[in-house]
Amino acid sequence: MTNDILILTENILDSVTILCLVGISISLILLVYRVLSGPTNADRAVALDAIGINLVAVAAFVSVILVTTKLNDAILLIAILSFLGTVAIAKYLEKGVIIDRDMD
Repeated sequence: MTNDILILTENILDSVTILCLVGISISLILLVYRVLSGPTNADRAVALDAIGINLVAVAAFVSVILVTTKLNDAILLIAILSFLGTVAIAKYLEKGVIIDRDMD
């Protein structure tokens, strides 16, 4: 009885993770389109930030599918680099420079 429940939950988990990966893949395709054809630079920056979030989600789902914790470092690294990239793009859009060099 309990073995049947475990097999059922494993099958449900596999199905849901595959479905989520398909949804994220469609989202990534649409976000790449927004980056390439965004009417404003702000739209492109938001799309790039969302692409970073989706890449973190893909790495997390692959970690669940492979039943491993080895990808946790990669997930954190992708998230940190995505955040720093978003901050740099936002600063560039606001001021036109990323690193201020005040020689006062």
